[in-house]
Amino acid sequence: MIIYGKPYSDSEILSVMHPLLREWFLSNFKTFTPPQRFAIVESHLGRNVLITSPTGSGKTLAAFMSSLSMLLHKAEKGELSDEVHVVYVSPLKALNNDIKKNLEEPLKEIYELAEKKGIELDQIRVAVRTGDTETAERQRQMKKPPHILITTPETLAITLCSPKFSKALRNVKFLIVDEVHAMAENKRGVHLSLSMERLQRIQLGKMVRLGLSATIAPLEEVARFLVGYEYGVERDCVVADVTFEKKTDIKVLSPISDFFNLSAEEINERLYDTIAELVRNSKTTLIFTNTRSATERVVYHLKKRIKEPIRAHHSSLSKEVRLEVENELKEGKLKCVVSSTSLELGIDIGYIDLVILIGSPKSINRALQRIGRSGHRLHEVSVGRIIVLDPDDLVECTVLAKEAMNRNLDRIRIPENCLDVLCQHLVGMSIERKWTVDEALAVVRNAYPYRNLSREDFVSVLRYLSGRFSELERKNVYAKIWFDEKEGVFGRRGKMVRPIYYLNIGTIPDEVAVGVITKEGKMVGRVEEDFAERLVVGDIFVLAGKTFRYLKSKGMNIIVEEVEGEKPTVPSWFSEQLPLSYDLALRIQKFRGEMEKRLDSAVEWLMENYDLDEKSANALYRFFVEQKLFSEIPTDKKLVIEKFEGGEKNYYFFHTLIGRRANSAISRVFAYRVGLMKNCNVQMVVNDNGFALILPPYKFLNDTEIESLFIIPNFEEHLIRSLDHTELLRRRFRHVAVRSLMVLRNYLGREKSVWKQQLNADAILSFLKRYYPDFPVLKETYREIMEDSMEIRNALDYLSRVGKEIEIRIVRTPYPSPFAFNLFVLGEEDVVLMEDRRKILKELHEKVMSVIGCGENSGSTLSS
Repeated sequence: MIIYGKPYSDSEILSVMHPLLREWFLSNFKTFTPPQRFAIVESHLGRNVLITSPTGSGKTLAAFMSSLSMLLHKAEKGELSDEVHVVYVSPLKALNNDIKKNLEEPLKEIYELAEKKGIELDQIRVAVRTGDTETAERQRQMKKPPHILITTPETLAITLCSPKFSKALRNVKFLIVDEVHAMAENKRGVHLSLSMERLQRIQLGKMVRLGLSATIAPLEEVARFLVGYEYGVERDCVVADVTFEKKTDIKVLSPISDFFNLSAEEINERLYDTIAELVRNSKTTLIFTNTRSATERVVYHLKKRIKEPIRAHHSSLSKEVRLEVENELKEGKLKCVVSSTSLELGIDIGYIDLVILIGSPKSINRALQRIGRSGHRLHEVSVGRIIVLDPDDLVECTVLAKEAMNRNLDRIRIPENCLDVLCQHLVGMSIERKWTVDEALAVVRNAYPYRNLSREDFVSVLRYLSGRFSELERKNVYAKIWFDEKEGVFGRRGKMVRPIYYLNIGTIPDEVAVGVITKEGKMVGRVEEDFAERLVVGDIFVLAGKTFRYLKSKGMNIIVEEVEGEKPTVPSWFSEQLPLSYDLALRIQKFRGEMEKRLDSAVEWLMENYDLDEKSANALYRFFVEQKLFSEIPTDKKLVIEKFEGGEKNYYFFHTLIGRRANSAISRVFAYRVGLMKNCNVQMVVNDNGFALILPPYKFLNDTEIESLFIIPNFEEHLIRSLDHTELLRRRFRHVAVRSLMVLRNYLGREKSVWKQQLNADAILSFLKRYYPDFPVLKETYREIMEDSMEIRNALDYLSRVGKEIEIRIVRTPYPSPFAFNLFVLGEEDVVLMEDRRKILKELHEKVMSVIGCGENSGSTLSS
């Protein structure tokens, strides 16, 4: 059962602490922080606890208190056995070294205290074990295991298979999982959930689980993910929710009030002047951009304006550079650090008094997490400023800031029944010992993401792993286990399986740049893999200032031909953007509905209810009025579809504001259906606010045909068909095949290049599609694309309401409407320079204003 915890008093907490720990605590801290009040007594009583609280609230110490007390009792009685009593798991290697340091310092002080009192204590050992740990250190740990083991999810899975070291893991009293929010919604968390159950299975006594998380929802589900099931029965967990304790101050700022008539240069000037002003007025500022390229750009422009030290921090930089930046930040040497996502998690970065987000963070949880990095201590206010340069962003962030201030969080989705992660663990389990199918399936189903796994899927994975499909041997896919289906038992096959497992474990795919080569064989440059994933044969894009048509893929290269004077169909800067969360999208739909109702008094209402300054409120108001006068405002009750026909192409804009992932699913199915209906190529562009279908000049859709696209039957089947021959399917199949140990990244110490991995994967993919369409690795690839990266459930949820509570309004417009500008620009051409984009927006805006009869100086007419 999941229950919400209660805070305990100082005396109650102190009474369960070892006397030395109590004395050390009281000489260092005045009182307990909220997470400590909720968690210490509960974990001492042997209950599982999930602590969710802002950064800097003392939750790490809260998690370690009971284990330190337990270890000190054992150390004093001379009962400290040579085995691991506490396992701490974190997704960040950088965090692990911090934690070790933060444990060793208090222990040193406690031992000095004991010496003064004449108390003899055995030595409590703390050690880090990750992929970077040197062999000598690993061997030392084998001989004398640490009492507190600090590790990552991947290394934990490896140690469970180690014949010697796993014996030291049979008496773990506390398992602490940090940064739960960073793992619960991806395959790394799924992988960890199985490792936790395998660790649980070998315990001789009771193991208490403690999860630490930043702002996250829904808490009950995250708690179930942490504690899992005991053979069908949900394990108990106490939820300590102390997120409400931290004060937050979030405001949206727009350096410009006129979104359409300024040049890119003017906008940049105002953007960087605004940021520089904020940075100057703070002691230390942390700036988040949404992409790595933007990070470098911001640093470049700020250095021109501010003479004090400014540094960049993102995942493309080397580990040494990142560490250097973190240390300089901790020591207070930097005025400002600009990061993409790499500083979101809890690495200790010292004191920061302002966080600036450039552009929308796309999710309420992410906004709170990033802004929570400022005012690191609990009683300090977290100050965040979100800077927007685009009317769509202004709408989005206005709603996001209010929801974040009210702590209305996005619900996360935990991936379920991932068959590729299961493949890895079944190989790992077979290395441990021989299993019966029933026994292994029961352990797997104890993990929350696999609670509903069917026996059929489980057995299909065993058949694949045991080489039941012998034709795959020709593609170098060999059996890793033996499986006697009649007896219902399986185990490892041969001695080579162990090193193969150790060298290929993990869920994070090797990301690489994809080479762009002309059909004559000339190398043009590289594009990011997720950009290449979006290409469809015939797409035109810009690279190094020239236009190319995509012809086909080969291994890790795409083959193109140069085309002069053709308009690009894919924007180059589209690849890195974060997708808008579905929950936030639905709230923005509602906000649009509210705005439509209150247009007459919107400016005052926005300033009062959304804390906007007059300039931003006016800009928002104008955006909505122009949309209403020109077309219709799409809301939570009305889906507006705009037809803009008769030019070089025919555009159909669908204002389905449900986030890019779900929009991607719907647009692919609709494009597939229109392609069949009209027997032509359909181009599509997608963003968070909707999508556009673009048809050739002589093909049109009438209203009845548009409405017929919304039928739900065959949606999933059409989505699968629309993925055929796409880059997305090829690359995702490679990721899944590597995770399933079907394509090995590393064979006995020899690294296989991503290019070779992709070639292998391509050969296997075409074979499976032809002969074994239900093969588990292929099935998982489709599941991952549809459920995790396209949110098919949300797409279907939205479609099920269209025509019932959401009415369809089809409007014919002479030009794209203000709400469709961004989609039009995406589909119109690859805007290499922001300058081109601004020019088009300005022209579009002038056309719209001429239609609604407000002329050039519409702003003043509208807001007066």
